[in-house]
Amino acid sequence: MELSAASEKIKTQFGNKILCQNEFRGEVTLSVEAGALVEVLAWAKTNLGFDYLADISAVDHMGTSPRFEVVYELYSMKDHIHLRIKTAVEEDAAEVDTASEIWPTANWHEREVWDLMGIRFRNHPDLRRILMWEGYPYHPLRKDFPLGGIPTDLPEVAFTETAPLAGGPFVTAPIPQNTQAREPRSRSSEVLP
Repeated sequence: MELSAASEKIKTQFGNKILCQNEFRGEVTLSVEAGALVEVLAWAKTNLGFDYLADISAVDHMGTSPRFEVVYELYSMKDHIHLRIKTAVEEDAAEVDTASEIWPTANWHEREVWDLMGIRFRNHPDLRRILMWEGYPYHPLRKDFPLGGIPTDLPEVAFTETAPLAGGPFVTAPIPQNTQAREPRSRSSEVLP
């Protein structure tokens, strides 16, 4: 099956529950109503052969409403096609239904989104932090989390001072050269300002 045919079948099946379709560089993204998300994901797996959940991530559009988007990257092993499905999530009710009953691998992906972005997944079998420790009060990938980090009082668990991200080895340098020169792995002491 071609990607365009798959996206048309989803739009035909779910009608106005598909809010829009975007195409960019050969990739197709369908925006779905939050209430229909799990139904669309299950239908894509069962009827269109999207048998591999490559990833679940989230985007923080701080300052807009809805603030968050949850993004699902689907792949069909048989047809070798990739489909992106996303849904908008309001900040005050940052919650969507779990996809872990459709793809068991969604369990860990959803835990990561919860841990780093603070979006909950209803009916998740084990929604707990996966990278940060239990009881950590922040979600570090939100845009309102400080770039330098937040000091902690738990020296045996993490750093006791903020992590030096700005200008550090994993941050691109604000220099006039091209993207390759700004890339952290290619920098040397001669390139830095």
